[in-house]
This record gives sequence, C-alpha cells and structure tokens, in this order.
Amino acid sequence: MIKKAIIISLSGYKLKKVEINILKKYRPWGVILFRRNIKDFFQLKKLILSIRKVSRDKKYPILIDEEGGDVSRLQNIFSNKDFSQKYFGEIFDLNQKIGTNIYKYYINEICNNLKFLGVNINTIPVMDKLYKFTHKFLKNRVYSSKIKTIKTLSDICINVCKSNKIVNVIKHIPGHGLAKMDSHKKLPVVNKDFEYLIKNDFKCFKNTKAFFAMTAHILYKKIDSKNCATHSPIIIKKIIRKQIGFKGIIISDDISMKSLKHNITINALKALKAGCNLALYCRGRSTESLKLLKKIPPIDEFTRKKTSEFYKFLR
Repeated sequence: MIKKAIIISLSGYKLKKVEINILKKYRPWGVILFRRNIKDFFQLKKLILSIRKVSRDKKYPILIDEEGGDVSRLQNIFSNKDFSQKYFGEIFDLNQKIGTNIYKYYINEICNNLKFLGVNINTIPVMDKLYKFTHKFLKNRVYSSKIKTIKTLSDICINVCKSNKIVNVIKHIPGHGLAKMDSHKKLPVVNKDFEYLIKNDFKCFKNTKAFFAMTAHILYKKIDSKNCATHSPIIIKKIIRKQIGFKGIIISDDISMKSLKHNITINALKALKAGCNLALYCRGRSTESLKLLKKIPPIDEFTRKKTSEFYKFLR
C-alpha cells in the first residue's frame, strides 16, 4: 500500500490499539517522537521496534527533534541541555579549528545514540539567521548571525549525520530568524523585501545537500501577503524550489500550531496543495491522526522517488 503524505505523532510510551490500526491500515509516511514518548532507553527502543514491526518496514521513517539545548527530546536518557547550536556557533566564531573538531565529535556521538535506538531522521540543523530581536523561543537554537558560520556548521552537521546513516531535516526554510513572535502561538509577519531576504535569510539555505527541509510558519508580507510560507505556492515553488534550489522533500512545520488559522485538516491539505510533500502533525491525538489520514492523499510520484532514494541511502 502506498503511504499517505503525512508524518504523525503518538500519545505515549507505547502504541495504543488505535495507533496500531492507524499504522497498519492507513500507512502514514513516518512517525515523529516527542518527550511524551520517551521514558527511558529500553522503553524507547522497544517502542521503535514495535513501530517497525507493525509497519512491516525495517527502515520505516522515525523522526526526532534532538537539537540539543532547549529542544532535546532525549532528556530522560541523557542530558543535552547545555549543547545548543548557538553554543557551538560561539565556539566556532572564537576558533574555527577547535569549533569544527568539537562539533564533529558532538554530532557523531548524537548519531551513535540515535542509531542504537533506531531513529533514522533528526530534524537538525536549524539554519535560521540570528538577529538581536529574534524571538527567545528560537534564539538559542540557531548557530549565529553570520551566514558563513551557519553554512559551515550546517554542512558539518549534514555530512557527519550522513556518514552515520542518519538523515537530516533542515529548518525552518526559507528562514525564521526575522520573526519577533513565537509561531507556536501566533503567525509572525516579516516585512523585509525580496532583495534583502535573498542576500540574508534565504541565502543560509542555498546549496544544502539535506534530504529533507521543514517550512517556516512565517508570513513574508512583501512576497505573499495572504499566505504564510507553509501555505504559499509562491514561497515554496518560486523561492524554496527555484531561488534557493532545494531539491529534496519539503515537510510542513506542525499543522497544529496556532500560527495556522484553519483546522488541522485544512492546514494539512493547504500545505500539500501549496507544494509541501508531507504534512507534519505533532499533537499526538489518535482521533485527530485518524481524521487526517482519511483526508490526506497518498504521496505523489516525486515523494515516492525521493523516499526510495532515502531507503537506498539507509542500506
């Protein structure tokens, strides 16, 4: 059966009967894990094995947000709170050689843990550009205000992950750093024009070799005054695909975030219609997952091809 164009989340530490049915019958493209799913090492490994057993897929896509710092889903297994992207960006800006070596070692260790657990996709790196006014929810999650630092460290992250057979999701394309609001709560509006953005925020994402990218729930008012990036064909097709040149699978940011004004089903369908290849649902309610999967279309030919490339890479 062809997979549906959505990544879902789960409610707890083990699969409920309804979630088993969802994975078997409706075939979401993948599953993303959160702290509510992680009690300890052995429980998580058992959960991941059960997902793969139910899906009958040894390479089934299992994602996690293990950025370090403020966004560390594995805190119940090991402490990663001190090691934010900003921490590594600051070291790199002080001494590039030391910064490079330390960051390579760190990413390698994170990958070793993820591989052992069975996670094959990490939603890193965050490639947004830092500003003095960047909202506090994002401020420590980004490397730097310097584009060279962002591009160098993100390349290191992607290359080290690839060498460990862990796949990256870069975010938040085409750039979230200018946002003065938390997009989990309200839609941020950016008033910079295209000329500024292409030389700054958008530039951070050019020439990346990542398999996947996650969108920003940002309204770039001077490019598309009606739709945020996740729902904008202009942003996705003309900016992300053509100007930035991203060739991989585009995943929406969470469709249950308050920055999106519609219900989750409409949010998901609008994201797919605009050019996202997969919708991401993070709230973990099985009734909502089921409702979404009944409405979400199967993945398209482009996504099937790219998914096949992803599976081949994991060999």
